[in-house]
Amino acid sequence: MPVEMLTYAALGARLGISPAAARSFAKRLRLPRSLSDDGKAMVSVDLAEIRHKPRSPASHEASDGARLVARIVALQADVARLEATSAGHRADFERERERSERLMVELLQATAETMAAREAKARLEGSLRTGGGGGNSTESQGQRRLGHLAAELVQADRKARG
Repeated sequence: MPVEMLTYAALGARLGISPAAARSFAKRLRLPRSLSDDGKAMVSVDLAEIRHKPRSPASHEASDGARLVARIVALQADVARLEATSAGHRADFERERERSERLMVELLQATAETMAAREAKARLEGSLRTGGGGGNSTESQGQRRLGHLAAELVQADRKARG
């Protein structure tokens, strides 16, 4: 059969495919192309040499359907695997959050105890500075004051722990 110059639409009609598929087919076979006077692309083709048999729509759909079903099953398996992994990560997150909350409570308690100890230390140092200079009455008064401050320190410590 002689070589014919056909547009993509005409080539598609002869082969039983769409013009876009005919254009792709011509590119794949590297058929020579040129422009016609009206600006349309023309393809040089010898139809006797081309062995093109378009797939029937039923076989195309059946193979696509089976392939899509297999893909869906694979994706569902991936989703199940990722959900299991996510649940494990969530459990780890919850455990670490509870641990951090316990540590925060311990830190706040230690801070309160430290502050109470610093306040008591400051009071004791202040009483030692003011009460350490004179006779018996001053000493006994300083002793009582120190005893009172020590009692307050013990009480503040118990309050911080409790």
